Amino acid sequence: MAALALFKTDLIMKHITLIIFISCFLSACSTPNQVQKIADKNSVIAVNNQTGRYHNLYQGKKIYPTTCEQNCYPPHPNLICETPSSNCQYQGKQIKPPLNTGYTVRWLGHASFVVSTRNGQNVLFDPVSEQFDSPVDLGFKLAGGFYRKPGAWPNKQTLENINAVMYSHIHYDHFNKADIKKLGNQPRYLAPLGMADNFPTGGFNITEMAWYAKTSIEDLTIHAVPAHHFSNRVLIPYIYEDDNKDSWNGWLLEQNGSTLFFAGDTGYSKHFKDIQQKYGDIDLCLMPIASYYHKTNAKGYRYVHTTPEDALNAATELNCKVMIPWGYGNSSWQMGDHSSHSALSRLLHMYKQMNAPIPLYILNEGETIKL
Repeated sequence: MAALALFKTDLIMKHITLIIFISCFLSACSTPNQVQKIADKNSVIAVNNQTGRYHNLYQGKKIYPTTCEQNCYPPHPNLICETPSSNCQYQGKQIKPPLNTGYTVRWLGHASFVVSTRNGQNVLFDPVSEQFDSPVDLGFKLAGGFYRKPGAWPNKQTLENINAVMYSHIHYDHFNKADIKKLGNQPRYLAPLGMADNFPTGGFNITEMAWYAKTSIEDLTIHAVPAHHFSNRVLIPYIYEDDNKDSWNGWLLEQNGSTLFFAGDTGYSKHFKDIQQKYGDIDLCLMPIASYYHKTNAKGYRYVHTTPEDALNAATELNCKVMIPWGYGNSSWQMGDHSSHSALSRLLHMYKQMNAPIPLYILNEGETIKL
């Protein structure tokens, strides 16, 4: 009898093990994520109470202070290209502004940056190492897009020392689930409101933050700030729509009185003046200058993406002590652009035309500057 009972117990345990294995296979044995939300009395949540959808602070028709009308993309002697405005390297002599912020900035390509602080914290903005998440990457290529060249992805040692990963919004060129799995659950993940349910499961520590909310990593204060954009992440457009279900953020780092602003994808709006009024003049501004042009929908693209001249005006309103542009480059997807470096050509042209007062510092992918 004892032998029979032992046999039955063993059989039951084998069945339980098999059930657990099947369950783990179906769910990838994932540990639930830890999600918290920061939205206090000083925060702003721009959401339609009837639809539950997020919206921009300043909606409606836009008036742009400056618009390049003609000859917007002349060749520049410091931009060395294989073909006009494509496959380029910026080789101009640059003078670093006399700052002592303690921030070291490395541009990985498109919107991805690694920023290190004076006191040893390391943060990662919008990391996307190669393509879009599957299967959208294949669909994009079949629809007439192309695969980008991989960006200047950090080495293993750098990735192991990342303290925080910050996302501006859920669009595929800014948020990649495959890269989250590579980064693992050691860093803290900071995201706009509503975005946590887009993460893969795996025990990730995710904090959703409303506009003007703040948190800290040791003595590094991180502020979530407004952007003028939108969100969606659909596999089958028009069948399942999730437009503006999640919010979108810019980010502001603050340490020892020094500030660094990452605008995220954004159009030109009064929110730049609001940020300056709330936090004062900004030391380093990482500003988008691309994805504003599309031959069939130029106004729509510009509404949610700054042109180079919009970015210069925004940086002036923020009173940035140096502006570092992004969005162009050999590892961009060229979405809504003439070519890989057309936006940078236009920036260099308009910088001179506008006599812009904000110092520029131009990076090629993989380059680093300490300011």
